[in-house]
Parts: sequence; structure tokens; C-alpha cells
Amino acid sequence: MQAYKTKADKVHGSTFSEACKNAFSLYSTIKKRTKRRPYVRSAYFNKEKIFLELFWRHLHEKLNHRDKLRRVRYFACAVDLIKNSRFDPLSKDNPT
Repeated sequence: MQAYKTKADKVHGSTFSEACKNAFSLYSTIKKRTKRRPYVRSAYFNKEKIFLELFWRHLHEKLNHRDKLRRVRYFACAVDLIKNSRFDPLSKDNPT
């Protein structure tokens, strides 16, 4: 199994509001590059666009703050992974 090692660090912050503020600043820099929906081009999907707005909408629907904090902390790593990784994702069939 091949794994991509990201060059990005986890987003810093001990509470959700601190981490969200730092992650949203990264999102804002991506958002400033386009007039429409913010996106990142994926190396694996032949440079197709991956829209990031859906992540924030999904995050605010979550009720568990610990889970929200965990997801926000890895936002920078996820963006780096989407941009640069060319390895095939590991997938499993649903047993049901």
C-alpha cells in the first residue's frame, strides 16, 4: 500500500473556535482565487475540480464538537492530499 506524506501541518488550536478560525483563513485564501465556488484541482482525478464549500456545510451540521475539531484540524492536510496525491485510494465493498 502506498501512502502520500503531506507537507502540511495540522491546523493549530485547542478549541473548535481557534482551529476553525485558522482553517477558515486557509479556506479564504483558496476562496479569493475564484469569483464562484472555491475549489482545488486534484492530481488523481486528472486535474478536475474538487469543491470545498461542501465540507464547511457538512461540518456545521455536525453536533459533536470533538468530531468537528478533529475534522477541522486536518483541513490543511486534506487540501494538500487532494492537490498532490496520485496514489489510488483504498476502497472496500459494502458487505450488506
